[in-house]
This record gives sequence, C-alpha cells and structure tokens, in this order.
Amino acid sequence: MRRQFTGWPEQAMDVLWELQGEPTHATRERCRADRERLVRQPMIALLNEVADTNPRYEDFSVWHYRTDSWWWQNQSAVIRLDRKIEIGLRFSVDGLRIQGAWWYPDPGQVDRFRKAVASEGSGRELSAIVEDVRKKGYDVSGDVMKRPPRGYPTDHSRTDLLRHRSLIAARPLGCEEWLHTPEAVDRVLSAAADLDALLMWLVRHVKHAA
Repeated sequence: MRRQFTGWPEQAMDVLWELQGEPTHATRERCRADRERLVRQPMIALLNEVADTNPRYEDFSVWHYRTDSWWWQNQSAVIRLDRKIEIGLRFSVDGLRIQGAWWYPDPGQVDRFRKAVASEGSGRELSAIVEDVRKKGYDVSGDVMKRPPRGYPTDHSRTDLLRHRSLIAARPLGCEEWLHTPEAVDRVLSAAADLDALLMWLVRHVKHAA
C-alpha cells in the first residue's frame, strides 16, 4: 500500500540551507539527526513506493554522508537496472533532479555500445530515442571522445553517438510545492517513464552477454 511517503517536510530545506558552503564539523553534527529524519529518510520512503510499482525498481541505494560537503548538501540515490545502468535521483536546495545513466562502464561495454550504435537497426533506434528524450527537456551528455573511435568511418551518420563512452540523460524535476506532498512519487514515475526506452535499449545492447 502506498502513502509511506508523504513528501519532504518543508523543514528539510532549512536543514540543507544550514549545510551550504563549507559547514564546520560542529554544524554537521548538529544537523545530522535532522538531516537523517527530514532529508534522507523521505528519500528511502519515496524509493520504496517507486519500487512497489515495478519490480525493476527494487534494487536501490540511498547514500549516507561522506567527508566532502557536497554529500551533506545533496541527498543522492540510485535505482540499478543492470550493470552500470541506473536511474539517479538527487534532492537539494534546488529541488529534485533525475537522470538515466550508463557510466563507469565495465570492460567490453563500450565496444558493445559502439557495435549497437553502428548497426543500422539498433543504431537508428537509439538515435530516435535520444532525440525524443531531448525533446522532453533532458540534457544528454556523457564521456565523449574528441574524435570518432578507431575502426569506424569518420563520416558515419551516427558518429556523435559512436564517440560516447558513457551516456547520461538528466533534467531537474523542479522545486515546487509538490516536493512536500505524495505527488513527488508520481513525478518520479513519470520521469522514469520518459527514460525507459533509453535505459532499456542500454540494458539490451550494453550489458554483459549471458
């Protein structure tokens, strides 16, 4: 049953504002309990509800704090769909951000990606998917080589994609009142649906062979 997630409390933003800049150790320790309760635990509740809607979303992690201030100022989480293929979420004073990513590839994944891009059927499919994702407001980026990879024509029609060694589609979801309500679950699910075709293409073509 849904509704374990009721939204991030408005006080979550107050805690994150206190942690801006370079917070001292004393400031971090003073904010630790409130940050856990108001920022991190709602992210866990959100992803539990997202996982309840689809078994593919069940493998998730919500990060703890680290030494760098960034990790205190941003609550990050990932939903793993396959090796190095995931949905990422980040909650901060700027609101909620989502990305679909294939990155930090395993050995062989880049070669499999390039072969699928170069293949007429799967390559055209990916080009259309990327264009559709861009039209929906996502910024498409990644680790991109300056030149086309060796073994592929320099004038290949999909040379821009062939140069990728990772592929990321990201956009902010906003910082409106819905963040403090259960509606945030539906916003995340809608954005995950935007990214589904891209991520499933990557799962089919980039993951390790069985």
